[in-house]
Amino acid sequence: MNIGIDIRPMMTSPRTGVGEYTFELLDAVFKIDQNNQYFLYYNASKQTSTNLPTWNQPNVHYVITHYPNKLFNSAIKLLSRPRLDKIISKKCNLTNGLDCFYSPNLNFVSLSSKTKYILTIHDLSFEFFPEFFSKKQILWHGAVNPKKQCQRADTILAPSENTKRDIMNYYKIEEKKIKVIYPGLSPIFNSINNEQLSTNKESVKQKYNLPNHYILFLGTIEPRKNIVGLIEAFEKVYSNLPIPHHLIIAGANGWSNKEIFNRAAYSPIKDHIKFIGYINSEDKPALYSNASLFIYPSFYEGFGFPALEAMAMGAPVITSNRSSLLEVAGDAAYLINPLQTNSIIQAILDILNKPELRARLIKKGRERAQLFSWEKAAKEWITTITN
Repeated sequence: MNIGIDIRPMMTSPRTGVGEYTFELLDAVFKIDQNNQYFLYYNASKQTSTNLPTWNQPNVHYVITHYPNKLFNSAIKLLSRPRLDKIISKKCNLTNGLDCFYSPNLNFVSLSSKTKYILTIHDLSFEFFPEFFSKKQILWHGAVNPKKQCQRADTILAPSENTKRDIMNYYKIEEKKIKVIYPGLSPIFNSINNEQLSTNKESVKQKYNLPNHYILFLGTIEPRKNIVGLIEAFEKVYSNLPIPHHLIIAGANGWSNKEIFNRAAYSPIKDHIKFIGYINSEDKPALYSNASLFIYPSFYEGFGFPALEAMAMGAPVITSNRSSLLEVAGDAAYLINPLQTNSIIQAILDILNKPELRARLIKKGRERAQLFSWEKAAKEWITTITN
């Protein structure tokens, strides 16, 4: 088969969560499948290929166009041109064209009617919580028209049953058209040995100037992650902690986050709240492993990678009792109501004061993390695409 893939989600630097998802999935697919031909498409008016990974397999081909992005997106929106499958076929001399085209995320896409379209929808947060998005983002989603894309798609992939239900209920898409493929855990969390981890823990501690005891949040700094609520809970619980802790907030800057930074800057315990910015993938295992606990009190997630990563590295996890986080966590995390500060406070106190609970969550978390594999996800993806 000739399979086109939109790799534009990997063009941002640093990579977003969707960019990481795209990379890990494709990397696993290309290690397994040497038969199908893959055509990786991206558009860039400037040189951005340095942001993209390089796969050297003989069945993997890169296809680039250099249209100005605004003009390119507008043409697709208003004229349904250019057709991406036609571009790929012409540039690669494909006599029979593409059999299908896969988009790992929403984007401006136009295809010939004969080309099958497979689309991943990660979540519908932009529909349910527009207040958490900038005006520019809201306009972008309106222009992309997610509902129309779901109607056009031959198959929709969802990372969780929760996202599948949301697509069915909100966009009225029939169930048989949607397939759940759970994402995997990056190999970086499985391949590191104890000796290397021990060395990395010390170097990461020095690199980010970390305290001996800290509670960790890792995710994009944006309103949907409920970081303001976390800061408020930390302020109230701080004086009751068995030993002093810092709140470490890690992750790339998102949008509409001025309130988050202001809330921390004017906190009465601001000296114990620290933002350390974007974390390189190789530093994440040690960062999680050093933490007394990991907390992810998000209002809504399509999957929730950080909770799973923290479990893999032996950090007891606190996360929200809503959206897909219930699926990811199972019985391996302490579930809280993200709207209730007291719920977050109690969870922190219980984990830090109850060694048996802490040990149980660590054990169950490690076991839970092993259930999610990119190899498994890649095999399911290949079966879905080729069928």
